[in-house]
This record gives sequence, C-alpha cells and structure tokens, in this order.
Amino acid sequence: MSLFQWREVIAQPGGVVAPDERLPWPQTAALGVQHVIAMFGATVLAPILMGFDPNVAILMSGVGTLIFFFVTAGKVPSYLGSSFAFIGVVIAASAYGGSGPNANIGVALGGIIACGVLYAVIGLIVMAVGTGWIERLMPPVVTGAVVAVIGLNLAGIPIKNMAPTPFDAWMQALTFVCVGVVAVYTRGMAQRLLILVGLIVATVIYAVLTNGMGLGKPVDLSGVAHAAWLGAPKFATPVFSAPAMLLIAPVAIILVAENLGHIKAVGAMTGRNLDASMGRAFLGDGVATIVSGGVGGTGVTTYAENIGVMAATKIYSTAMFIVAALVALLLGFSPKFGALIQAIPLAVMGGVSIVVFGLIAIAGAKIWVDNRVDFSDNTNLIVAAVTLVLGTGDFTLKFGAFALGGIGTATFGAIALHALLRRGA
Repeated sequence: MSLFQWREVIAQPGGVVAPDERLPWPQTAALGVQHVIAMFGATVLAPILMGFDPNVAILMSGVGTLIFFFVTAGKVPSYLGSSFAFIGVVIAASAYGGSGPNANIGVALGGIIACGVLYAVIGLIVMAVGTGWIERLMPPVVTGAVVAVIGLNLAGIPIKNMAPTPFDAWMQALTFVCVGVVAVYTRGMAQRLLILVGLIVATVIYAVLTNGMGLGKPVDLSGVAHAAWLGAPKFATPVFSAPAMLLIAPVAIILVAENLGHIKAVGAMTGRNLDASMGRAFLGDGVATIVSGGVGGTGVTTYAENIGVMAATKIYSTAMFIVAALVALLLGFSPKFGALIQAIPLAVMGGVSIVVFGLIAIAGAKIWVDNRVDFSDNTNLIVAAVTLVLGTGDFTLKFGAFALGGIGTATFGAIALHALLRRGA
C-alpha cells in the first residue's frame, strides 16, 4: 500500500475493512473520533496518576500515532497512547506525592527517553534479525493468553475506580447495555460506531437522571464554557539522571511484550501476518516515546482500547488512525475540546471501558480458536491457565526498585513456562 492511498469501499453488514482500504471520508472521520474517545480515558488517567499534564499526553499521543504510521509504512492499524507500564517506576524515580503537578518531572522524562532509546534499538535488532525467534518464543497459546490478559488485567480499573457510588455502578451497567443494544439492534454506520453512539446515548440518559432528576453527580459543563479554544499545553524539559534512567529503561521489555501481543491480535483479526512489520512497530513506538518524553509527555504504546474497538467494528483501515491522530493534536492545543471530553461522566466512561476491555480479552480467545490450540495438551493447558491468573490477579515480582506487574509477569511467565514445559514434552 502506498502511503495515503487507500482503496475506498462501501460498508457491508458484517463486512471487514482491511488496513489498505477505507470507507468514504465522512464515515472514516467519524470512526477516527470514535477511536479518540476509546483512548481518551486511559491516556488522560495515566498522566494524572504521574503528575504530568494531560493535554501534553493527548498531544503526544497524536504525534506518536503519526510517527508510528510513517515508520510502519501505514501497514499496522494502531493508536499510540499513554502507557500504564510507566506509572510505578515514574512515581518511584521522581518521588511523586500523588497529587498536583510532578515537581521532579524532568528526572522522569530522562528515564522515559532512555526507555524509548532501548525500545528503538530492540526494534532495529528485530528488523535486522527477523521474527523467527518470536514464533518460537510466542506460539498461539502464548500470544492468545497474553492478549486476553491485557483486557482482564485492565478490568479492575472501571470496576474499582470508576464507580464511586451505587448510582454510578448502575450507570456503568446501563452504559454497556446501551452499547450492546446499538451493536445488535442497529444497522449501517450506527452499528459501526457502536462505542461512540452507545456513549452518547448513555451520557444523555445520565444527564436526564442527574441534572434533571437529581439522582447523582450532575454533568458539569462549566469547565467547557470557561476553557479557551486554543492554548499551548505545559511542556517540560527532561533531566538525565543515571538512577532514574536505570530504573525506567527496563520498561522497554514490557512494552515489547505488550506491543507484540497487540500486533498478534491485530494480525489475527485482519487475517494478515504482520510479523514482517514487527521490528518497524517496535522502532516506531520507541521513537514516539523518545519524542514524547522530550517535551513532557508520557511513554506511549499501542493501545488495547483501540484494538477492542477494531474487534467490535471489523474496520482496520489505517486511514481512521490518521484522523484520530489529527483530532488528538487539536485536543492537545485546545483546552475547550479537552474540557468537553473530560465532562463525560466517569461512570459512562467506566461502562464503555468494561465493553472495550472485554473485547480485548475475547480477541485473545479468538487467537486460540483461529489457530486450533489443543487444550488436551497439558503444556497448552498449564501455560494458558497460569498466564490468565497471573495477569488477572496482577501478580507482581520485584527486582530491587523495579516492579514487574501483572501484564509483565504474565507475558514473561507464559514465554518461560511454555519453553520449559515444551522442552519436557
């Protein structure tokens, strides 16, 4: 596929739109906005937890997605957003207190850049050596388990952190019911935009119940009214500290495993082998992380939320990610647009997250089904069983100041356990 040249197709019920195809531009634009909505909650939450400026994170997610698109020659449909893998080590390296701006953000940024450099080097090695070792280390039973774990590990975020009251919990349930109704009972473009349409319907219902009937925290649009249309985010300058760099750089290994799982999932969904683009994907993600850390943004990674949306819509066109990236750039420089999306009720975002994270988990199971993984084989059975529990339970191992969380332990545990048991078999 030539860059910026997609074959235009007409949406068919249940049809698949390939990476080198696109729907008419108005529909592609709407799909791009849907992907912005999908990534927004996590991409804003991660910088807040680390004391970074959310608008910088949004801006750099757009820049990073464009970098990824160009480095991968437009062959891998993915969106890059803030990575949660950095949260623990950034807090440790910068001694962040947990609220307000991070006073030592520069030290954290230096570590993020070091991580990006290591990540890019790994990408270059994969481009030179090839991906055969990936197939040996991560057969379908491993990749399926890792992809499923990504969704299951994230499940606690909407359940525990996005429903502070019983009313909010009911609104989460109503939200995923709205998405389900749109997914099953609508047709055409509304069905393709099931996440976005479901979110809008749930937000309107939420406003009626709260602003109209006083049943919960009302929708507050005062921030939107007072926010400027245009304004520069708060950029920051990195400081290179050896201890912080040594602490944060190893996150690159987690990003490699995470990105590999994502690309395997996208490859399985599109029916295309994307292994040839794996090295470029690592390189693009690494360069995007370097650029983001250089101006005050978080480390970035391919986003599971957007993969979940692709799984639901069956639209994998890379054109919509160009649109999504441009919208993110606009959001980054527009406090008003940022305030509007932040006005979406937390419970509604939580309900949407439940759907999206669940779709990610199912994408992992689909890898098993498509590759006919034999679970009568004890090796496959044990690897899948242990991996799912490690990731879902957020099993954590500490190596000094460095902590390997649930997704990391599940990923490396699955690789090591499969190698050990398969050797025995």
